[in-house]
Amino acid sequence: MDTIGRREEQILLAVGSLEDDAYLVSIKKFLSKIQGKPLSIGAVHIPLRRLERRGYIRTHFGEPTPARGGRRKKIYSLTDKAIRVLEESKRVHDILWSSYASIKS
Repeated sequence: MDTIGRREEQILLAVGSLEDDAYLVSIKKFLSKIQGKPLSIGAVHIPLRRLERRGYIRTHFGEPTPARGGRRKKIYSLTDKAIRVLEESKRVHDILWSSYASIKS
Protein backbone atom coordinates (compact mmCIF):
# COMPACT_ATOMS: atom_id res chain seq x y z
CA MET A 1 0.00 0.00 0.00
CA ASP A 2 1.24 3.47 -0.84
CA THR A 3 1.92 5.92 1.95
CA ILE A 4 1.73 9.69 1.97
CA GLY A 5 3.28 12.37 4.13
CA ARG A 6 1.42 14.43 6.72
CA ARG A 7 1.13 17.56 4.52
CA GLU A 8 -0.06 15.44 1.58
CA GLU A 9 -2.68 13.84 3.81
CA GLN A 10 -3.86 17.27 4.97
CA ILE A 11 -4.12 18.50 1.39
CA LEU A 12 -6.06 15.44 0.26
CA LEU A 13 -8.46 15.86 3.19
CA ALA A 14 -8.89 19.55 2.31
CA VAL A 15 -9.61 18.70 -1.34
CA GLY A 16 -12.19 16.14 -0.24
CA SER A 17 -13.78 18.61 2.18
CA LEU A 18 -13.93 21.52 -0.26
CA GLU A 19 -15.27 19.37 -3.12
CA ASP A 20 -16.13 21.62 -6.13
CA ASP A 21 -14.47 24.60 -4.41
CA ALA A 22 -11.06 22.89 -4.12
CA TYR A 23 -8.70 25.22 -5.95
CA LEU A 24 -5.24 26.34 -4.85
CA VAL A 25 -6.19 29.48 -2.91
CA SER A 26 -9.22 27.92 -1.20
CA ILE A 27 -7.15 24.91 -0.12
CA LYS A 28 -4.46 27.22 1.29
CA LYS A 29 -7.05 29.31 3.19
CA PHE A 30 -8.84 26.21 4.50
CA LEU A 31 -5.65 24.65 5.88
CA SER A 32 -4.34 27.97 7.23
CA LYS A 33 -7.58 28.51 9.16
CA ILE A 34 -7.60 25.00 10.63
CA GLN A 35 -3.91 25.12 11.58
CA GLY A 36 -4.15 28.65 12.95
CA LYS A 37 -1.13 29.82 10.98
CA PRO A 38 -0.63 31.07 7.43
CA LEU A 39 0.68 28.71 4.80
CA SER A 40 2.54 29.84 1.72
CA ILE A 41 1.17 29.09 -1.72
CA GLY A 42 4.23 26.89 -2.33
CA ALA A 43 3.48 24.79 0.76
CA VAL A 44 0.25 23.76 -0.97
CA HIS A 45 1.09 24.01 -4.67
CA ILE A 46 4.17 21.79 -4.64
CA PRO A 47 2.46 18.86 -2.85
CA LEU A 48 -0.61 19.29 -5.10
CA ARG A 49 1.56 18.79 -8.19
CA ARG A 50 3.25 15.79 -6.60
CA LEU A 51 -0.13 14.27 -5.65
CA GLU A 52 -1.39 14.80 -9.19
CA ARG A 53 1.70 13.11 -10.67
CA ARG A 54 1.23 10.16 -8.30
CA GLY A 55 -2.41 9.73 -9.33
CA TYR A 56 -4.08 10.87 -6.10
CA ILE A 57 -5.84 13.88 -7.55
CA ARG A 58 -7.22 14.89 -10.91
CA THR A 59 -7.93 18.38 -12.17
CA HIS A 60 -10.36 20.22 -14.35
CA PHE A 61 -10.92 23.89 -15.05
CA GLY A 62 -13.91 25.87 -13.82
CA GLU A 63 -15.66 28.58 -15.77
CA PRO A 64 -13.88 31.91 -16.36
CA THR A 65 -14.86 34.57 -13.84
CA PRO A 66 -14.72 38.38 -14.06
CA ALA A 67 -13.12 38.49 -10.60
CA ARG A 68 -10.14 36.56 -12.00
CA GLY A 69 -9.87 38.68 -15.14
CA GLY A 70 -11.52 35.97 -17.23
CA ARG A 71 -9.15 33.25 -16.05
CA ARG A 72 -10.46 29.86 -14.99
CA LYS A 73 -9.74 28.15 -11.66
CA LYS A 74 -7.97 24.81 -11.65
CA ILE A 75 -10.22 22.59 -9.54
CA TYR A 76 -8.83 19.52 -7.77
CA SER A 77 -10.69 16.32 -6.90
CA LEU A 78 -9.77 13.02 -5.27
CA THR A 79 -9.23 9.82 -7.21
CA ASP A 80 -10.21 6.38 -5.92
CA LYS A 81 -6.53 5.82 -5.15
CA ALA A 82 -6.57 8.87 -2.83
CA ILE A 83 -9.66 7.66 -1.02
CA ARG A 84 -8.03 4.27 -0.42
CA VAL A 85 -4.80 5.78 0.91
CA LEU A 86 -6.73 8.17 3.19
CA GLU A 87 -8.80 5.32 4.60
CA GLU A 88 -5.66 3.29 5.27
CA SER A 89 -3.96 6.30 6.85
CA LYS A 90 -6.96 6.82 9.15
CA ARG A 91 -6.97 3.14 10.12
CA VAL A 92 -3.29 3.32 11.10
CA HIS A 93 -3.75 6.63 12.95
CA ASP A 94 -6.72 5.24 14.90
CA ILE A 95 -4.72 2.19 16.00
CA LEU A 96 -1.74 4.31 17.01
CA TRP A 97 -3.87 6.83 18.95
CA SER A 98 -5.73 4.00 20.71
CA SER A 99 -2.44 2.41 21.68
CA TYR A 100 -1.09 5.73 22.92
CA ALA A 101 -4.24 6.43 24.93
CA SER A 102 -4.10 3.04 26.64
CA ILE A 103 -0.48 3.64 27.67
CA LYS A 104 -1.31 7.09 29.07
CA SER A 105 -4.29 5.82 31.13
